[in-house]
Amino acid sequence: MQRQTELQNWLHAVYPEQNFELSFAAADADFRRYFRATFADGKTVICMDAPPDKMSVAPYLKVQKLFNMLNVPQVLHVDEAQGFMVLNDLGSTTFLTAMQQEQGTDAHKVLLLEAIDELVELQKASRAGELPEYDRDIMLREINLFPEWFVAKELGRELNFKQRQLWQQTVDTLLPPLLAQPQVYVHRDFIVRNLMLTTDRPGVLDFQDALYGPISYDLVSLLRDAFIEWEEEFVLDLVIRYWEKARAAGLPVPAAFDEFYRWFEWMGVQRHLKVAGIFARLYYRDGKDKYRPEIPRFLNYLRRTSRRYTELAPLYALLVELVGDYELETGFTF
Repeated sequence: MQRQTELQNWLHAVYPEQNFELSFAAADADFRRYFRATFADGKTVICMDAPPDKMSVAPYLKVQKLFNMLNVPQVLHVDEAQGFMVLNDLGSTTFLTAMQQEQGTDAHKVLLLEAIDELVELQKASRAGELPEYDRDIMLREINLFPEWFVAKELGRELNFKQRQLWQQTVDTLLPPLLAQPQVYVHRDFIVRNLMLTTDRPGVLDFQDALYGPISYDLVSLLRDAFIEWEEEFVLDLVIRYWEKARAAGLPVPAAFDEFYRWFEWMGVQRHLKVAGIFARLYYRDGKDKYRPEIPRFLNYLRRTSRRYTELAPLYALLVELVGDYELETGFTF
């Protein structure tokens, strides 16, 4: 409550002589919270609260300028020392909400193709040296969240000698081809919960952790989602649509679709291992339980992909030992 009072006081200084109502709008998986200020004339703005002892708003400000070819929130006022920011309001309807209201895949496809168009625009603007590189150390740190948090905390197990060997084989096989992919700007959380339905083009949120990395990463985030899942054929069709658009835009994707689909699937393995670990950590370390029931979806993604590729057989064997070889229901916790 103290932070909210401080935010209110700051807003009164920013908007003197103007009355407003402050209401909760959203919270991120980290420490950021968002409020909507509604003024007497009906105008609204979004206020970010990022506690400066926990995080800095500097990365947000840097990437916001870099991603200005997209419909990202415009920064109207900022106080870096206090960790407060006023942004223009892109509304309250995420792509995920819109998709849950419109169950047919045709409506979903329209939105996802809009998102893919935005992704191509972002990637076309990529320049080396602007963002930190998505290097081996970061990728390794991310996938190690799987044994550290999912296996150790969610399953309450420690990998035995044979399982550690399977894990090391997985790491040694998986990372080199991912690091060899051409690099572009990577939003890093390009998901339907971070895309806003607006009257113009999609609004893009939550980009502050952007890196310069593998070209297939954001497409995986979009189409292998934590909170909504589509049939394999539907996803394959959209990956083909992206690949065609990327080639037409001169982006560095392979001439053969099969090769790009392999990039997409292997990148997915890295992301799914990371997310399963993060969702377990959010529950066991941070007490946030809304992500935990979605872990089985990522285990299913992982098993399906690792079963398809001979080189990923060690990962499939490890997953079968840890959680079995049957499809898990989302919402089921271990």
